[in-house]
Parts: sequence; C-alpha cells; structure tokens
Amino acid sequence: MSIRFERANSELQRCISDIIQNKMNDPRLNPLLYISEVNVTPDFRYCKIKIALDSQKEGELEQIIKVLEKSEGFIKRELATMVNMPHLPKLQFIIDKGTAATVRINEILKTLNKEEK
Repeated sequence: MSIRFERANSELQRCISDIIQNKMNDPRLNPLLYISEVNVTPDFRYCKIKIALDSQKEGELEQIIKVLEKSEGFIKRELATMVNMPHLPKLQFIIDKGTAATVRINEILKTLNKEEK
C-alpha cells in the first residue's frame, strides 16, 4: 500500500473517530466504541470502517452499526469540513471480528488464571 493511502486511512480514522465520539449525541453509541481499521479504495469512492467494542455484547454492536449507517450523511458532512479529498467516500461500517475474538480470548485467560490459584 502506498504512503498516500496509508495517510488517507489514518486521517479518515482520526476524523471519523472524532466525529463519532465528540459530535454525535446519540445515547445508543457506547463510549467504549472505537474504530480499529479504515480502508479506502484507490479511487476514494468507498471506505470500509471496522468498528469494535470492548465488550462481548454482539447485539449491541449490531445496533451501533445500524445507528452509524443511518448517520452516514451527518458523518460525511462533518468529514467534508475536516479533510480535503478528491471525493467523499461512501462509508461502510463493519463489525471487527478480530477484536471481538481477542476480547473473548482475554476473558477465557482470566478465568484460567483464577482456577490455578
């Protein structure tokens, strides 16, 4: 991946995270929500955003994805004021399965440590 796309991905991740955490006043958004990865296509038309949550509530994360999908217009409007890009990409929010697996493994390891003591 070129440096241009890496910079674009990191800047989009920073800006979208700021918008979700500071500018959206939806009570359904969990404060433990974070963006784990952003991938923009080479033509800057589409952007996949992986969303993770520091809990095991799968249903809650699916509800948050729906809220973010409905708020795409607001997020894009705020993003337009923050970044200068050739095109504002279509945002696609995805649940980050890798982070959920990591949280689950950590919980299992915690229970193993308690059993040894």
